[in-house]
Amino acid sequence: MVHSPAKIFEALGDPVRRYILELVATGEQPAGAVVVAVQGHTRISQPGVSQHLKVLRAAGLVSVRAEGTRRLYALDPTGIAAAQSWLTGLADPLAQFAQPLDALATEIARGHRARRAAESARPAEEDGGRDARHA
Repeated sequence: MVHSPAKIFEALGDPVRRYILELVATGEQPAGAVVVAVQGHTRISQPGVSQHLKVLRAAGLVSVRAEGTRRLYALDPTGIAAAQSWLTGLADPLAQFAQPLDALATEIARGHRARRAAESARPAEEDGGRDARHA
């Protein structure tokens, strides 16, 4: 599933959905427990809570698994990671270039070391050549 930042942040725009995420962030929750907790927080019907859970699933923020007749909801780590990645891109727009630049810096350092090694080997060869000529 592709986790669209637009869908993720649209889903996060509703306070009831954010509250549901806080509930499932503590661990996997049965749908009934989510409904009861949300109803204790705000006036909403069971179908209303189900609709919010559907939106969160579609956005990739929660996952659901069946256990008999129960439905258990949990945070979807890939959706959360997609949201974090998008926010990181805003906070540090150059972060995407950090690893390639680190690799470039490593290659430059290798080149410097190789050049120094070659230069330090040259005087010994030149001195050896002079000694042979003068002998």
